[in-house]
Amino acid sequence: MQAFAALLDGLAFTPARNAKLRLIGDYLATTPDPARGYALAALTGELDLPGLKPAAIRALASERVDPTLFLMSYDYVGDLAETVALIWPLAEARRPPPSLAEVVEALEGASRAEATALLAAWLDDLDADGRWALLKLLTGGLRVGVSARLAKTALAAAFGQPVAEIEEIWHGLTPPYAPLFAWLTGAGPRPDAGAGAGFRPVMLANPLDEAQLATLDPADFRAEWKWDGVRVQAVSRGGERRLYTRTGDDISQSFPDVVAALDFEGVIDGELLVAAADGTGPAPFAALQQRLGRKRPSVKLIAAAPGFIQVYDLLFDGAADLRGEPFDRRRQALERFLRAASPKLALSPLTPFARWDDLRALRAGARAAGIEGLILKRRDAPYLAGRPQGPWFKWKRDPLTLDFVVMYAQRGHGRRSSFYSDFTFGAWTAEGTLAPVGKAYSGYTDTELVELDKFVRAHATERFGPVRAVAPGLVFEVAFDAAQRSSRHKSGVALRFPRIKRIRWDKPAGEADTVAAVLALIETE
Repeated sequence: MQAFAALLDGLAFTPARNAKLRLIGDYLATTPDPARGYALAALTGELDLPGLKPAAIRALASERVDPTLFLMSYDYVGDLAETVALIWPLAEARRPPPSLAEVVEALEGASRAEATALLAAWLDDLDADGRWALLKLLTGGLRVGVSARLAKTALAAAFGQPVAEIEEIWHGLTPPYAPLFAWLTGAGPRPDAGAGAGFRPVMLANPLDEAQLATLDPADFRAEWKWDGVRVQAVSRGGERRLYTRTGDDISQSFPDVVAALDFEGVIDGELLVAAADGTGPAPFAALQQRLGRKRPSVKLIAAAPGFIQVYDLLFDGAADLRGEPFDRRRQALERFLRAASPKLALSPLTPFARWDDLRALRAGARAAGIEGLILKRRDAPYLAGRPQGPWFKWKRDPLTLDFVVMYAQRGHGRRSSFYSDFTFGAWTAEGTLAPVGKAYSGYTDTELVELDKFVRAHATERFGPVRAVAPGLVFEVAFDAAQRSSRHKSGVALRFPRIKRIRWDKPAGEADTVAAVLALIETE
C-alpha cells in the first residue's frame, strides 16, 4: 500500500504529462503481481470495490477525534481523504501495513459494515500517506490527473508495446490482469481479443484552425458533419450485441431500441442521437441527455426520444477487419453494408466541396442547423486507434460567449487543494437576483489562480462546508458550446461545456449578462 501511496502522491504533485508517464511506467515495471494489476485497475477506473460513502468515513473519523475539531479541519482542508489521513490519531500498537493486494482482496464481497471495520483497522496501521491513498481508493476519486488513456499509454511505453495493442485486448481482461502482464513480460502469449462483441479502440480527430488549412490539399480529404451527439461503437458479433461509448463504456441497457436494431455481423462507428419529435432529423443534445445514464429507460421515454445512429465508418464486415483499408474503400463497403440495415442506422452523408471556402460557408451555418461543425478525413487514411496527427480533423463551430458573475467557489483537489479553483457562476434574473447557470474550473493561469483565491477569501459571505458564497463582484467571460433548458438549475438553463475564457476584472457585476440572454441562445427545441 505504501508504494501505491507514493505513486499517487507523486502523480498528484506532477503536472507534466511525460513525468506522469514515467512515474506510472516505473511503478508498473517494478511492482510485482498482483499489486500492479490492481493499481492499473484503480488508475483506469476499472477497480470495483464496495464504496464507502463520505458520511460513513466522516462518522468513523468523528469517533476517533473531537467531532468539532474534525469539522473545522475538514472545512479548512476541503478534502475528506486528506483531512482524515492527517487527523487520524496514531494507534498504540501498529501491525505491518496492508499491501494493496491485501486491501483489494479483503474487500471483495465485503458488506458495508465489514468494509468499515476493515478501514478502521487499516487506518491504524498505515502512516498519513498510506491512509490518504487508501481513502482515495475506497471513495473512488483518485483525482491525480491521470486518465484511463494516459495509464494505458504509460503501460505500453514501459513494456515497449503500441498503446493500440493494449486497447485492442483491454475489454477481454479483468483485474489484476495476470495474462496481460504475462504477455508484456514475455512469460505468456498475447491475450486474445476474441471474436465476440468486445470493444475496439476508436480513432479520434484533432482540432483544426484556419492556419492549418493552407497546408492541406482539399483533394486529399472528405468532409462530414460533426453531429451533436455521443460517439459510439455498435458491435454485433458471435450472437452478442453491444453499444459502447468512445471510451469503452457499455451503454447497451440505456438504449435497448438501438441495440435491437443491430441486426448485422460486424462493427460500426458513428454518432448516437435521438430523433426530433417532428421527424425532421436529430433532436438537440438536451433530448439525448434525458436518456444518457438511464439504466432502464421507460417505454414512454423511448417513444418520446427514440435513439438512432448516424454511421460514420465500418471497422469489421463480418469477420473481415477493414481498419487497415483506406477511408474511401471503407466508405464504399459501409454504403453496401447499410443498404439492408435498420432505419435506426443512418448513413452519415459526405459533404461535397471543391475548395476550403465551400466548407467555411457550411461551417458558418452549423449552429443554425443544430450541428457541431465538420469532420475532415483523409481519403487514403486507415482507421488508426487513438488520435494520430494528420488523418482526421474536427472543425467545430465557434463557441458562444457571455459574461457571468461568480456566485460560489470551492477548493480544488491535488495541487489545487489549498486554492479556491472551482467556480459556480450565474446570470441576472428579471427580478435582479443571480441564478446559477454553470460551473467551470479551467481557463486561467496559475498566477490568476492565486489572484482568484485572494478575491474569494476577501469577499466570502457564507460557508457551506468547503464551499464559499461570494459577494457579487467577480465577472468571468465564459465560452460554451450551447445553452439548454435544465430543471436542475434555478435559472432553468444550463451551459454545455463551459470554460473560463478570461477574467473580467474591469467589468462591474451589474453589467453581466441576464438569464434572458442565455435563453435566447437555446437552439431549436
